[in-house]
Amino acid sequence: MEYEKDIGFQIRALSHLVKRIVDQTAFTKEEIHPTGVQGWIIGYLYNNRHKEVFQRDIQEQFSIRRSTVTGILQLMEKNGFITRSSVDRDARLKRLELTPKAVELHERVGRSIRQVEERLAQSLTEEEKSEFIRLCEKIRENLE
Repeated sequence: MEYEKDIGFQIRALSHLVKRIVDQTAFTKEEIHPTGVQGWIIGYLYNNRHKEVFQRDIQEQFSIRRSTVTGILQLMEKNGFITRSSVDRDARLKRLELTPKAVELHERVGRSIRQVEERLAQSLTEEEKSEFIRLCEKIRENLE
């Protein structure tokens, strides 16, 4: 098949394979696991867990419309990934916080990603890995 020699095909195939392996190792015991955008939001909340984060912060960070973010956050709350609580200074504002379930899930995904990263690099020399990164950066620059 001719398209198998295409760079885009190879990138997409690798991306799907990496995602599948991460999902298999990170979510084996989970009935409900976050969608891609929910995972990014969990990561953002985890990295900013010592700050107050509100819906508008998610809208700005991910360039998502208010109505879309509202639906995503409602589902995340229903699935037990976040809580929303009022702040004293303005009852209209709802602070977003991760549940212990989401924190554990985020940390498990991080461990899974590190394991996959080790597998990705194990058959490459340092020079090959550096060259791969260099080529990816070059391709990204062409696309930007």
